Amino acid sequence: MMNRREFLQVLAVAAAGGMTLSHSARAATQAANDFYDLPKFGNVHFLHMTDSHAQLLPVYFREPSVNIGLANALNRPPHLVGEHFLQHFNLKPNTAEAYAFTCLDFENAARQYGKVGGFAHLATLVKQLRASRPEALLLDGGDTWQGSATALWTNGQDMVDACVELGVDIMTGHWEFTLGADRVEEIIANDFDGKLDFVAQNVQDNDFGDPVFDAYSMREMNGVKVAVIGQAFPYTPIANPSHFIPEWSFGIQEQRLQETIDDAKDAGAAVVVLLSHNGMDVDIKLASRVQGLDAILGGHTHDGMPEPVIVSNKSGKTLVTNAGSNGKFLGVLDFDVKDGRVSDFRYKLLPVFSDYLDADPDMQALIDEVRSPFLEKLQEPLAVTDDLLYRRGNFNGTVDQVILDALMAVKDAEIAFSPGFRWGPSLLPGHTITMEDLMDQTAITYPETTLTEMPGEQIKIILEDVADNLFNTDPYYQQGGDMVRVGGLKYVFDPRKKAGERVLDMSLNDKKIEADKVYKVAGWAPVAEGVEGEPIWDVVATYLRDKKTIRDVRLNEPEIKGLQGNHGVLNAE
Repeated sequence: MMNRREFLQVLAVAAAGGMTLSHSARAATQAANDFYDLPKFGNVHFLHMTDSHAQLLPVYFREPSVNIGLANALNRPPHLVGEHFLQHFNLKPNTAEAYAFTCLDFENAARQYGKVGGFAHLATLVKQLRASRPEALLLDGGDTWQGSATALWTNGQDMVDACVELGVDIMTGHWEFTLGADRVEEIIANDFDGKLDFVAQNVQDNDFGDPVFDAYSMREMNGVKVAVIGQAFPYTPIANPSHFIPEWSFGIQEQRLQETIDDAKDAGAAVVVLLSHNGMDVDIKLASRVQGLDAILGGHTHDGMPEPVIVSNKSGKTLVTNAGSNGKFLGVLDFDVKDGRVSDFRYKLLPVFSDYLDADPDMQALIDEVRSPFLEKLQEPLAVTDDLLYRRGNFNGTVDQVILDALMAVKDAEIAFSPGFRWGPSLLPGHTITMEDLMDQTAITYPETTLTEMPGEQIKIILEDVADNLFNTDPYYQQGGDMVRVGGLKYVFDPRKKAGERVLDMSLNDKKIEADKVYKVAGWAPVAEGVEGEPIWDVVATYLRDKKTIRDVRLNEPEIKGLQGNHGVLNAE
């Protein structure tokens, strides 16, 4: 006999299959089992995870309420939120899948359906799927070695060990490079040797243009040759400090990618996929321009897409997927290959509901061992939140607002900037904020805070530059992430305008920002080398200890023009 908690859990997961509360417990249990019972299809199989950001434990993670698409991306995946998302993908509201894929009624849904992800629960799912697909390749799209205290304090070793234990076959990277070139090469040469291939066709050395990593990994599966090409984040030296990888250059490298696809096919590959960290908009454009890719398994922009976007190009069609973030999802792509080519496919992006999937004992033991030396520090209480704290959204989130408020209070600044990072779990009201929670939002290798006297003209230039990285209508000029978060400063924003003209009517304390007047601006995460300053986690910890309770967090967001009918904004008319 199930207890009440178990009964509610199976009903919650069963709801993803369309089951209502009027069904019996036995039927609910069967539906819950069926949710993860994904029948094998075809003869070539990929399991895909990406952007876990070092989250070894289960988390809550709220999807965005603002994910604006413009021009060709208007009202198309991935730029759909809330009910528009559900309608497009034919998902039912008030279900486990609605909870996994949207922000709708997030707090109540989170308490009902529980946490998501966690490597021990992910390991259970991987093993279950590999039982029916023993030759399936597990692909990791990167942003794996960064995003938590233990990843920072172990120099990524906790995640490296977890990925080897999980059975990852092939990966590419982005935030991995912020550990430095030497550390990346050390891990590949030692920890991954004979176990895991690190691939990136678009990274070369600056001296002679030689490849830094293997461009692709060729495997054979059920008698079919399969090539997995790697695509690291093309703007790594711009979005992150270039001094970590001073001898390497990146870029989309479209022509080199086409040559790599052709080489793989010449070597006998019947299936060619790109393991990409471009971001979904870039991948969609790329898929329309290169030929011979059967699929792009994408990451970087943290878009959990239940179905692939099918993109036409000169030689056929390419599937473009994106598998979310924080260990929340596992993509399953099955190809049926006949006569040397893909004839059909099946794709499913499975939410990892950690309350339903048992923790794998071997992975859990590894996690416990990694965390053991740091537990006292991780569990230090800092404050209690009465509000829902989350990060995702194009312009701000309550987590970032707390960081901004901390910067202005502790650094005695008029204005504060915080990067538009998309990683970092959500915290429910009533949660005690610990040092681990704080590090989940700030754990980077360049955490220095700054206080700068900055003229109003420069403030506008910074806002305009970041805005163009996000809202340029050509995806090849987009770097992913979200708009820089701003504290103190008010402004109007029109994403439809040209570069340099989107930021309007800046003001501070109801007074217009003057171009030549100097303002005290606090920030963190400087990309320049040699910047000194107190780490951001120390600044925010000081603020949290002083506040003791976080409540009534007021988002400082711009007034945004031109959003009528935009399905990337919750409740936009």
